[in-house]
Amino acid sequence: MRPAPRVHTEARLGRGSYSFDKEQARYLGSVLRLKAGDEVRLFNARDGEWVYRVASMEKRAGEAEPVERRREGEEPSGPVLLFAPIKRTQTELLAQKATELGVRKLVPVVTARTNRDQLRIDRLELIATEAAEQCERLTIPQIEQPRALADVLEGVGSFLFCDEAGDQQGEPWGGDEGRAPLGASLIPDVTEVPGAILIGPEGGFTPEERESLRADERAVAISLGPRILRAETAAIVALTLWQARFGDLA
Repeated sequence: MRPAPRVHTEARLGRGSYSFDKEQARYLGSVLRLKAGDEVRLFNARDGEWVYRVASMEKRAGEAEPVERRREGEEPSGPVLLFAPIKRTQTELLAQKATELGVRKLVPVVTARTNRDQLRIDRLELIATEAAEQCERLTIPQIEQPRALADVLEGVGSFLFCDEAGDQQGEPWGGDEGRAPLGASLIPDVTEVPGAILIGPEGGFTPEERESLRADERAVAISLGPRILRAETAAIVALTLWQARFGDLA
């Protein structure tokens, strides 16, 4: 039997009837074909997850009554993902998968090679909300406006720096010398939980940016393997490694 659909809301839950807005009513009534007597799960980080029973459902509105609380509320957890914005489709995919992998916050950073610094934050927030509804998490990751990398790093502590380059000038991606150790082998020995993960832009960091990052005592430089990954793929791999060592995949 298919579980009842989940809908995120910032409204107070468990305190009497709930009124669906136009978009919620359209989705639940017209798309999912819910009707009076069906159940829907409403959730947010503050109130947790509640089962509601639909009392009425029309094209633009509906009402539901609380039945029971299934989960308590929780504080946001997981790492902060610092990423250089890429093409729109790939950035949206990154936001979706990062939400599924438990990221707490998404912070776009502007680097020398960032090729896109204008984002539709409202669109990314919608994608993150839909991903949270699908993957059963209670919290929605916060998504910030793009800021310069140096400014963002001022506010973080220890962070994983996904460094795919070597030190050989003139060689593709810096050659083989000076590469960071594999994350899968290094992370198990890291004792301080890195609060953030830094993913570079298409084309990677400039030599100057990389030199500054490698000199930063807060940075834990790791490689994600022998292949050069697309930025959105790198984010997925790095978040999986983080969760497997420090988070809810451990």
